[in-house]
Amino acid sequence: MPEWRALLLVVAANAAPVIASKLARNGASAPLDFGYVLPDGERLFGAHKTWRGLLVGTAACALVAGVMGVPAWIGVGFGAVSLLGDALSSALKRRLHLPPGREAPVLDQFGEAFLPLAVFARPLGLQLSDILIVTAIFFVLDVLATPLRQRRWFNGASREDCDAG
Repeated sequence: MPEWRALLLVVAANAAPVIASKLARNGASAPLDFGYVLPDGERLFGAHKTWRGLLVGTAACALVAGVMGVPAWIGVGFGAVSLLGDALSSALKRRLHLPPGREAPVLDQFGEAFLPLAVFARPLGLQLSDILIVTAIFFVLDVLATPLRQRRWFNGASREDCDAG
């Protein structure tokens, strides 16, 4: 049953940067967009999309893949696509002038879950129904995790404050 493996990859890619941001505080948190501001006055991705998040999430995904017997290259690629998809979602939210940290259901999960699942469907043995189910489960987990991100340990952090890539 490949669905659970795919879900673990999605969770690893997206949870590791959140944990790393809290453990490292401000260390190694260079922004992924290098602070670039577009003509609309908004950052390309925003300050909360960092190289640390991209690297940690990709490494965590590779590690989880290896533990599950999935080739590490799939884990690396999956993690990178997931986190770059998350950055793309942030870029779209900036273009819509949504403030950093503002939840955008479906848009948020599209880049983080659906996109990497679709890209790696064949090597993971996923069908379209599997992709939709895993994305839906991740959506529910993400909604359930929102209150956890708002607790004291996360200092009231929103999804974008959690260095998600």
